Amino acid sequence: MSQQPVFTDVVTVGETMALMRSTVPGPLSHNSQLGLGIGGSESNFAIALRRLGATVSWVGRVGADALGDLVQREIRGEDINTLITRDPQAATALMIKESRTTKHQKVYYYRKDQAGSRITPEDLPRDVISRAKILHLTGISAALSESSLRTVHAAIDIAHAAGASVVFDLNYRAGLWDEETAREAYRQILAKVDVVFAGDDEAAIALGHSAEPAQLAKELLELGPKDAIIKLGERGCVALIDGVYYEREAIEVTAVDTVGAGDAFVAGYVVELLAGLPPAARLETAVRTGAFACLVPGDWEGMPRREELGLLGHSEPVIR
Repeated sequence: MSQQPVFTDVVTVGETMALMRSTVPGPLSHNSQLGLGIGGSESNFAIALRRLGATVSWVGRVGADALGDLVQREIRGEDINTLITRDPQAATALMIKESRTTKHQKVYYYRKDQAGSRITPEDLPRDVISRAKILHLTGISAALSESSLRTVHAAIDIAHAAGASVVFDLNYRAGLWDEETAREAYRQILAKVDVVFAGDDEAAIALGHSAEPAQLAKELLELGPKDAIIKLGERGCVALIDGVYYEREAIEVTAVDTVGAGDAFVAGYVVELLAGLPPAARLETAVRTGAFACLVPGDWEGMPRREELGLLGHSEPVIR
């Protein structure tokens, strides 16, 4: 008997890799112990969103190997609907993080021609995407391969045909493509999405020039989206939503690891968008969720649950 599909509020499509990381600072070549886990922008987003209370599906492709088992188990363990294609012809992609000093980290990727980059439009669960309220995508998926880029466009077409909104995070990775190639792809995608998220440097790549954050948001909207949010890290964010400009300062924290903060930020915004909250409330949850992600090592481990959001700024260190 075939299993009935699970329908969720949000669907995200992308690559999740196995992750090996140094357990102590120093050259990787002299480190005899590595921690094993997973990481990927879209699954980071999915985990953050689910912990905040929304239902979410993650769509991806992994190898028919032990690392693929790890990816599937970890994401499912976060109560996320996983729609995974197991690829017997390619291995699960891998990234390795080297803590060269206590403050500096280097990442090595082994993803070319691996399973995640081989995703195709045929891997998309059309019925699940069609029933979702929001489709979430990133520029990483657009950059991985030609078939992955086609999958991004196919997913957008399915979502829009069903009346769902499309959220796109530029998420530029210099190791995957050059700025000119990215700019062309971004412009084609932005013509079809509803909400765009970008760092100010990423927005400059899409537009071909630098500008003040508010101006970047305005010019991104001219490419097609209805709303634009510029992520500024420790400086907070600016946004142009429904024709109104917003600014929000970041929440000050002592950052341990900033990887995944941008994904958490987007999840915080999206969960309040689903709830119908006004823009200021969406941005408040976004910066708070993004700040939380910086507090512990790892890509997704520090993503907060809804009831924990108030801990930032709480004056009493022990809650009884």
